[in-house]
Amino acid sequence: MEHDAAHMRAALQLAARGLGNTWPNPAVGCVLVQDGAVVGRGWTQPGGRPHAETQALERAGGLARGATAYVTLEPCSHHGRTPPCCDALIRAGVARVVVALRDPDARVDGRGFARLRQAGITVEEGLLGQEAAALNAGFIRRVTQGLPLVTLKLASTLDGRIATRTGESRWITGPAARRAVHALRARHDAVMVGSGTVLSDDPDLTCRIAGMDPVPMLRVIADARLRTPPGARLVREARMQPSWLLTGAGHSPSALAPYISAGVEVVTIRRAPRTAEGGGGLQPRAMLAALAARGVTRVLAEGGAGLAAALLRAGLVDRLVWFHAPGTMGAEGVASLGPLGVAALAAMPRFRLAETRPVGADVMSEFVKE
Repeated sequence: MEHDAAHMRAALQLAARGLGNTWPNPAVGCVLVQDGAVVGRGWTQPGGRPHAETQALERAGGLARGATAYVTLEPCSHHGRTPPCCDALIRAGVARVVVALRDPDARVDGRGFARLRQAGITVEEGLLGQEAAALNAGFIRRVTQGLPLVTLKLASTLDGRIATRTGESRWITGPAARRAVHALRARHDAVMVGSGTVLSDDPDLTCRIAGMDPVPMLRVIADARLRTPPGARLVREARMQPSWLLTGAGHSPSALAPYISAGVEVVTIRRAPRTAEGGGGLQPRAMLAALAARGVTRVLAEGGAGLAAALLRAGLVDRLVWFHAPGTMGAEGVASLGPLGVAALAAMPRFRLAETRPVGADVMSEFVKE
């Protein structure tokens, strides 16, 4: 029905508020409707709790009895840190539950629907399911494949250069594009860079948008050889904004001590084999699997050229967001991508254009993996 779709779209908009803030839990939205009027709304809160259904039921109070609940993901049926949302809906006396997407988590996966139906509640599933799957693609990827969703962000000149031959890079794009990058960070659980970016830019990788108060951004450094200076901001500020250091095996305890004492979590990752395009760095799939195993669902890779190329070579980039500044540098500028080893057009990583729009003086284009 038309009003069902409208209420589910509202629930999806609520769910989107939680992106980047709810991991390892999914971002879920819930709308409670009684006699055509919305009586309660909720979305997954920062850190993953309270859940969307709990929030909506609390706001609805007694008006939830006999209402229809529109939920973007199957209500949970297992005990975690909070009781099952199914039980909360049953206790509240909800008459009908319309769900966009079944939860692929083995602890749920149809059990929530079964419990609701056993309680006499009408359950309908699949409304705007594709939209719900796209919204929670990171959670689904982590649960079903053991990997997070990966967005690669690049900011370059029109000819794909990220710095001059002398290394000058601030700022290629303008203030509006940089604000858009902060908004992009806010929708991801973690921001990842390579050690070269740490050495050249000493970034802080935080989300700085007026009025926005996200969960502290997880910063991840891919650094096989332990080149990150202990005095880098990502290390110094690790107790205020969490930082994880992904590195290879074999480093001595004394070499790791400065990072650990600063509050950095050190994660050992397998090294990639050496090839003509490079190698000896960290195995990209192993890096992402380690993040997923710790609950990360959405990763924004911000560079540099080596990390970007490694992820593309491994076929692990799901979305590509490219900011182009209206200028050129020529071949002597620093390329935005390292070697990909493409010897034939058929082997070239391909993406489909999803959106392009001006951002201040620059252009932002978003692509999705073919």
